[in-house]
Amino acid sequence: MVQENRKILFVSLGCDKNLVDTEMMLGMLSERGYSFTDDETEADIVVVNTCCFVNDAKEESIQTLLEMADLKQNGQIQVLIAAGCMAQRYQEEIQKEIPEVDAIIGTTAIETIADTVDAVLGGKAENHIADCNGTVTYGKKRIVTTGGHYAYLKIAEGCDKHCTYCIIPKIRGNYRSIPMESLLKEAERLVENGAKELILVAQETTLYGKDLYGKKMLAELLHQLCGIPGLFWVRILYCYPEEIDEELIEAIRTEEKVCHYLDIPIQHGSDAILKRMGRRTSKEELISIVKKLREAIPEICLRTTLITGFPGETKEDHEELLAFIDELEFDRLGVFTYSPEEDTPAAEMPEQIPEEIKLDRQAQLMELQQEIVFEKAEQMVGRTVYAMIEGKVTDECTADASAYIARTYKDAPNVDGYLFINSGRELITGDIVKVRVTGSYEYDLIGELEDEFTE
Repeated sequence: MVQENRKILFVSLGCDKNLVDTEMMLGMLSERGYSFTDDETEADIVVVNTCCFVNDAKEESIQTLLEMADLKQNGQIQVLIAAGCMAQRYQEEIQKEIPEVDAIIGTTAIETIADTVDAVLGGKAENHIADCNGTVTYGKKRIVTTGGHYAYLKIAEGCDKHCTYCIIPKIRGNYRSIPMESLLKEAERLVENGAKELILVAQETTLYGKDLYGKKMLAELLHQLCGIPGLFWVRILYCYPEEIDEELIEAIRTEEKVCHYLDIPIQHGSDAILKRMGRRTSKEELISIVKKLREAIPEICLRTTLITGFPGETKEDHEELLAFIDELEFDRLGVFTYSPEEDTPAAEMPEQIPEEIKLDRQAQLMELQQEIVFEKAEQMVGRTVYAMIEGKVTDECTADASAYIARTYKDAPNVDGYLFINSGRELITGDIVKVRVTGSYEYDLIGELEDEFTE
């Protein structure tokens, strides 16, 4: 069934791993003849790819579904479909509370999207909720939504860690790597279509390959990816610290295309809280890993995330975390307040922390990190770095119409800072340029093209 006149609005919520699923669903629908729109007033069909990792994400997913349900009630759209993590976890609740939802697609059933839309348009409601440990969908045509100059490469699905606060294993299943041959084919297609940066994502990238090949294969995957002509950067996110080994460090150090950037979610710096979280590392082990990385790769940019206000976190635990961050001086850092998730051990723990205390501790951590980041930005002044153009400054208040937005190797899309470049040259998104950093402003840098730089 070809639906050339039907327009679909896709709303992708949550993480970049979810975005890859969205892009594959877009690809499958395009092959069926559907077209797409970003304008809800033009849409016949709306698909919401939901998230429920933390409470804020869950609320955003619910609110989005309710807004789309209003459009359906008013006759503005014909079909509403819920997909993704919240759909997998709360199928019955969605059907009961939001009856305007015509079909529900779980995390391991995204390959059914085109058949599901066809069926609903034909008057038949269909739900597809499979075992969360089912076959991972990969190798499908993707419509990349990031602009094309960079793309996410999801290398695995699920997680085996079972941290006490995390629901991911129950909605995404056990850790399942995508075969390397398939990843390399997808990477080649993405680069052929214009991607200059590939960003490796999974719930945990460092464990890649162990389930398929009997050993960790992330380092080998990096070597293979770096052989793809036309690829400029490979960036690695979500590296669990306990799985970072010498082979991986050496691959990052020696492969020129691999960004000297590593995202290492550590969650806390107090042994007592790390133990309650079910984490696999101690504070001393975390310190050792960070020192090892910086000794091997002095210019490496380390990003991490923390959870504050975890059940049982004392004032002393919080102060220990502050001292830990002050000592390690991460280049990039984000802080989440603890969000109790039903069906997780942490949600049932005693000594739950009041919300106002969580927010106060979050503010203290971010204030300290702000000082660290601002100082590190100032230390970049005078350095020459490669940068990827993200677009032109469009602020009407900006007098200089030749200002461009770019990212350095230290900046992952949508989570880190930017480098602003003044240049008389016409640059386009995706261009790789060499830039002399001339200044800094809070989290961001200011620079000039190296061949235009004047003292």
